[in-house]
Amino acid sequence: MAGRENRRITDVGTLKAFAHPLRAELYRLLCVQDVATASQLAEHVDEAVSLVSYHLRKLAGHGLIEEAEPQTADGRERWWRPASDGVSIQDADFRDDPGKSAAHLAATRLFHDQRADRYRRYLDERATWSAEWNAANLDVESWMRLTPAELTGLKEELRALLQRYDERGRAAEAAGETEGREHVALIQYGFPFRV
Repeated sequence: MAGRENRRITDVGTLKAFAHPLRAELYRLLCVQDVATASQLAEHVDEAVSLVSYHLRKLAGHGLIEEAEPQTADGRERWWRPASDGVSIQDADFRDDPGKSAAHLAATRLFHDQRADRYRRYLDERATWSAEWNAANLDVESWMRLTPAELTGLKEELRALLQRYDERGRAAEAAGETEGREHVALIQYGFPFRV
């Protein structure tokens, strides 16, 4: 998926469509798998194929996913992929109206809860991962004193670093280096607080 632009969600309709719990999970699965059918995704989320198909069409209707080239000769299968490298949702696009702001807050809380659930699942399953993977696990908490400009700079540097690692990993996998390679989630939060 590397190489396509990040999609910035700026309208409340798309935000609400994306912030449905099942749709957000389907979108993440597509980002991880690159391409998939409704049947394949339904197995991962333990839902009916018809329900998954409905939610995929809703995501496509807002330009968040798109049809992909068929991966098999079965013409009945409809393949999907993310329409961009990812999405970004900026506070500035929803701040001017209380209804939009509330929708943005609800979406942000949903995404946070889903990320926390994924990390809790890892913690519950940690004993099933190798000692090497558990040693590589990243769990960091940093306390800094920054300005908004400095935090923005840190965010941009981290984003560039993550992109380099992602591109390097994808290139290695494309070259056949699959031994020991797993999906990895890196979730970051950087926010001001007062004590």
